[in-house]
Amino acid sequence: MPLPTVVLVHGAFSDAASWFGVVAELHSHGIPVVAPPNPLRGLASDAAHLASVAAQIEGPVVLVGHSYGGALISMAGTADNVVGLVYVAAHMLDEGESLGEFQDRFPATELASHLTRWTYPVPGGGEAVEVTIAEEAFPSVFAADVSALIGKVLASCQRPLALAAIDEKATAAAWRTKPSWALVAGADRAFAPEAARFGATRAGATVTEIDGASHAVTLSQPTAVARFIRDAVHAVS
Repeated sequence: MPLPTVVLVHGAFSDAASWFGVVAELHSHGIPVVAPPNPLRGLASDAAHLASVAAQIEGPVVLVGHSYGGALISMAGTADNVVGLVYVAAHMLDEGESLGEFQDRFPATELASHLTRWTYPVPGGGEAVEVTIAEEAFPSVFAADVSALIGKVLASCQRPLALAAIDEKATAAAWRTKPSWALVAGADRAFAPEAARFGATRAGATVTEIDGASHAVTLSQPTAVARFIRDAVHAVS
């Protein structure tokens, strides 16, 4: 029986390259991987994009979401061929819950006070707001356990998140019906470890925690992250 395809979904302020080391590790163990771009324009549209990617993959799929990507796999994960969900320092929203509502349960992280607003044009005219992390704060807030040089490069290469996505409500919670795994980054300054633990407990997920890991755990600890994903893949195979 072929192994499920792992679909890696990056979060806000990063791109698919954040999975570089994880992809290499999974490939070395013969696990097929797809790491699509995440539009970062809103829960419904981003989840629909992800669901379309998953639907075009032959055979079973394990969805893996980092950060904001976790909210998307909870929605797209209702597809029939999705057999497991893996959350990496990620939001695990319930149906009818928004990112803002979920995060408001916990003390604000350093991320909240270091967001920079930008505007972008929308179809039909007008402008919408998107956010990035202030460049000078990015290394410490997002990637404290990677080198200063890499942190600075990542700060310059951010993908912005549409601000409207923060208040948009999730329309599904696939973790209610699909097996789930959650990795907590113990020193995360962008997404509170308490929030990750809460979501994992609520979902009844299999949990592991990496002490000292930042939000950029996919870059700083790719071997450990890939091992956790492999465990999920073999559990559903």
